[in-house]
Amino acid sequence: MTYSPIAELRNRSPYSGTGSLTREQFLFFEMRTTAKLMTEGLSDEEIHQRIYEDNLFQFPTEKSIKLITSGCIRRLKSLNNNELVYALATLPTDEAKQICLYAMMKQSPLVRDFMVQVVGEKYRLKDMSFGKMEANVFLMRLQEQDDYVATWSESTIGKIRQVLIKILVENEYLDNINSDHLNPVLISRVLENGIRANNDESVFPAFNYFE
Repeated sequence: MTYSPIAELRNRSPYSGTGSLTREQFLFFEMRTTAKLMTEGLSDEEIHQRIYEDNLFQFPTEKSIKLITSGCIRRLKSLNNNELVYALATLPTDEAKQICLYAMMKQSPLVRDFMVQVVGEKYRLKDMSFGKMEANVFLMRLQEQDDYVATWSESTIGKIRQVLIKILVENEYLDNINSDHLNPVLISRVLENGIRANNDESVFPAFNYFE
């Protein structure tokens, strides 16, 4: 087997799975659809089968359907909380999107760090100014701190920055991708309770919630 220093760096990095972020992104519709099937008691295999046979995601290829379905199932399971999965499937869109964001943070250390260290810190300081530069500085800092992230190309960094900004827009933290300020957000009570049940209170700042 050929030795690969990048593979070794990736194996040691908490950000090793970030490559899928540009493919899977936020996926609110797909997450909600999968959550509804999960709450019906379907197995992972049955969820895959239903989504594929009924073309629920409206994706063009079987491969893309399988990849995204698997990603949604992983995120939902990372919640480790059946009540949150049910809430994502049934609550109004704004509350369900918050839970979808939390699931993404549970699955992706990079998204979690960005939301807590950058967005949460802005809220803590009551500094509502925000621009793409914040995402750039965050990613540059990660490259300095993590040898695997340091190997990412400018193209990869650019795509991840776009995903992070898009997440903020989809959750109404930003009005659009060119906004220069954060909007105030109010955490869903259901999500607050779910986070407490997970003993995961360190993520509260990402939702503009401070104890």
